Amino acid sequence: MTEHHSAISHAAYHDLLRALQDEQASEIKGTPRLEKRDGRLYWYDMFRIGSDVRKRYLGEDTPELADRISRHKALAEASADRAAERTRLIRILRAEGFQQTDATTGSLLTAMAKSGTFRLGGTIVGTHAFRLYEGELGIRFRLADILQTDDLDIAQFERLSLAVADQVETSLQNTFQSLDFEPLPAPFTKSVWRWRQSRSNALIEFLTPSFRAEEDIRDLPALGVSAQSLHYLNYLLAQPIKAAVLYRSGVLVQIPQPERYAIHKLIVADRRRGGPDQIKSRKDRAQAAFLIRALAEDRPDELREAHEDARARGPRWGERIDSSLKRMPETAALLAAL
Repeated sequence: MTEHHSAISHAAYHDLLRALQDEQASEIKGTPRLEKRDGRLYWYDMFRIGSDVRKRYLGEDTPELADRISRHKALAEASADRAAERTRLIRILRAEGFQQTDATTGSLLTAMAKSGTFRLGGTIVGTHAFRLYEGELGIRFRLADILQTDDLDIAQFERLSLAVADQVETSLQNTFQSLDFEPLPAPFTKSVWRWRQSRSNALIEFLTPSFRAEEDIRDLPALGVSAQSLHYLNYLLAQPIKAAVLYRSGVLVQIPQPERYAIHKLIVADRRRGGPDQIKSRKDRAQAAFLIRALAEDRPDELREAHEDARARGPRWGERIDSSLKRMPETAALLAAL
């Protein structure tokens, strides 16, 4: 059985998440407006700087975002009280034993959030996203070996990066440089999609889904960086969710749905099965097994739908999943029983 946090701490996490989303809406400077792009509705904050009219992307239209936007003035007035409440909630979560973010990662995520990376659709993937499911699902993490990583992976749809018609407020290259990250140019191209911190092993990488035969380097205009394109990543990034990072008074970020993360890890584990990535493949399977066990108990319908969605995308998808599940009989039985 999966070990859960107390109901009080789980509620505290979601209170923190709501407070962070309220704070983001309170930062609206001008008049919110809906715009239609590529058949989708997006909210923008329209405001003047001198004689120029600027627009700042707020997010794709949802009932929750529309409600917050309608209340943005009242939310702004309550900002000071909300800051104190966030600090109190963080204190509760730490006392309850929630995983805390290290200073290097916390400062990096804070700087990226302030620049607008996550507001513009940047999504944390990989182990840093996995760690954040502790709060979303209210489950205790005891497996230290599958939580450790020096890599921070950020993904964004290339088409979203083009469609939002906005960009980060502070250059990410400058942000990384201020935190002692140096660019690692990709072979045979001048594009940069990876940075490593000179005083540690911390590495940040940018990724984007590939919709063509090759997995090449693509540009993400909204973030002002390039990204390695990967197959199967479009499935992982569909309908991401907000998450709260436990650092200082909290950081609002974006991560994949946990059920999609779990199924995607089965696919990635098979892709990495040969060669130098076998250790990563074992870690992928361990994370998938942990989440599938928890989701089979608490969110079986969502897990079943995510599993069916992946298999419906083509025979190769099912082959990848089945190849990993052959090594994971307990996990295979849980999925078969949904």
